[in-house]
Amino acid sequence: MAAIDGLPPLRDVIATHGIAARKALGQNFLLDLNLTAKIARAAGDLSGSDVFEVGPGPGGLTRGLLAEGARRVLAVEKDPRCLPALAEIAVAYPGRLEVLNADALEVDPRDHLTTPIRIVANLPYNVGTELLTRWLTPPTWPPVWDSLTLMFQKEVAERIVAKPGSKAYGRLAILAQWLTDARIVMTLPPEAFTPAPKVHSAVVHLTALPQPRYPADAKVLNRIVAAGFNQRRKMLRASLKGVALEIEAKLLSLGIAPTARAEEISLEDYCRLARLIAAT
Repeated sequence: MAAIDGLPPLRDVIATHGIAARKALGQNFLLDLNLTAKIARAAGDLSGSDVFEVGPGPGGLTRGLLAEGARRVLAVEKDPRCLPALAEIAVAYPGRLEVLNADALEVDPRDHLTTPIRIVANLPYNVGTELLTRWLTPPTWPPVWDSLTLMFQKEVAERIVAKPGSKAYGRLAILAQWLTDARIVMTLPPEAFTPAPKVHSAVVHLTALPQPRYPADAKVLNRIVAAGFNQRRKMLRASLKGVALEIEAKLLSLGIAPTARAEEISLEDYCRLARLIAAT
């Protein structure tokens, strides 16, 4: 990769600019440019897309995205120490990289990019789940983005793709799988990062569905799922008691056992229940 873009290895970039990873910012840098290029390729064909990247740090994934043909990249970096390194990448790829020194939670990619948009990021551990939830809950669906290719702690990645009956299955799985096709495309050991975190990491690729997988009112579905999983040890007839009147009768009418627990119920059945409650 260094030979392709003429830029120095990332360890040299970090040393030159004094960019030591900061725990407070959730930073763990991925310095192997072969791995960052592999993550960029996992996002699919980038040649016709703009890319929104969060937390580029010294720019390893940024370089991968540009080298793999991204039309334009908007890199949002909160840490001002990283800006000089990212500016050097912008010079190497004229007109294709815009860097914002900002909080990604406050940036709307539509203000800077042209559709189709893909979001690709080695997310800071401390805001990863919050960002994913925001991207999955826009005011209208389909969203502005076509796909998300995101690195999380492996435990979080497993929660996104979890199936009913597993301990990892919960609100995040239901939200992600209601609206996207989600799969883990790569796992990485701690030693792939500097500094090495205490956990393994995984990259999840989520492709937006044109419409939710099953019809349901989002607010009603969220209320049911929240109530069920907030008291996941309880049977549904108890955990959902405050969601709707005669909840046990409603569950029985749908063929859902009132004695089941939240992690045993499929996404489709949650949506069926949401439709029934919304209609009564």
